Amino acid sequence: MKDKTHARPQQAGIGRRRLLQLGGGAALMGAGGLPVLAHAQGQAQAFPSHAMRFIVPFPPGSGTDITARLFAKGIGDLTGQPVTVENKPGGNGFIGVQTALNPPHDGHTVFIGSNSTLTTNAATFRKLPYDPIADFAPITLLSRGACLFIVPASSAYRTLDQLVADARKRPGKLNYASGSMSYTLYSEWFNEMAKIKTAGINYKGAGEAVNAVMTGEVDFAVVDATGANELARSGRVRALAFTAPQRSIVLPDVPAIGEAGWPDYLAVNWVAAAVSSRTPPAAVERLGALFAKAAQTPEIQAYYRKQGTELIMSSAAELRRYQTEEIGRWKRLVGITGIELQ
Repeated sequence: MKDKTHARPQQAGIGRRRLLQLGGGAALMGAGGLPVLAHAQGQAQAFPSHAMRFIVPFPPGSGTDITARLFAKGIGDLTGQPVTVENKPGGNGFIGVQTALNPPHDGHTVFIGSNSTLTTNAATFRKLPYDPIADFAPITLLSRGACLFIVPASSAYRTLDQLVADARKRPGKLNYASGSMSYTLYSEWFNEMAKIKTAGINYKGAGEAVNAVMTGEVDFAVVDATGANELARSGRVRALAFTAPQRSIVLPDVPAIGEAGWPDYLAVNWVAAAVSSRTPPAAVERLGALFAKAAQTPEIQAYYRKQGTELIMSSAAELRRYQTEEIGRWKRLVGITGIELQ
């Protein structure tokens, strides 16, 4: 099966929409247009006017959380306003989503979400209590990275083939940890490709799923590489495969997924920033510019180089297009794997 689930979005800088498009183009064109334009520009530059909140729908330690904290510091330094990160895990991300969508809708509360909350949930829940397209105004796709297949350090499995061979001998006996519906879908997709049956155990986030592997509560997991790289390097978990076409620069001894025998299986996680769709367009525009500027700071650039993770920084329009395409792909993948909708 040739998968196109994770087509790469075109990389681009933040594209500013003209202020004429942000409000009352006809009014700005009149004789009094210049004062109105100057007022709109002044409002945009004054943002943020007070402390900001970044809402993360997962516990501390996840790749999404780390990204949120990096950009919180970067934007705080740029604006002189404090930016706090609030972790709201649980409920498949619903708690964090609702927190981010609550008023006031002035742009000072930003949702730092992932493929789970911004796309996967739309394909895996019958009745989702929010609409990731209609309820959110996109800001930018921030980062994207591959996953790791990991097992406990004491596991008998030293290759992915060994895990598959044992799972085929004992259908339903092996279990995996899942930190969100994206990880469940990745795991079930692999089950379908490898023609095995394993049982999923849900956790509140990627960090808890990694910990479940480390302590031996589960047999394996597909997890965000960012949150598991150091554990794999230190030997506290064993990495069987890196879910990208090439090996990771962080774990060069771990085979890429094609080398491990599954070239058509590619699993990536991405992180994006969005706000309530009720947020004034000028504030959304200003946030896009701030995220783009923060991404250029040496600290953020160095972190992503060290992790071997892509720093994407798309435009808002590209993020919206990517969301829409991803939801369609996830729905097709749900049909292939036969996952029961939540």
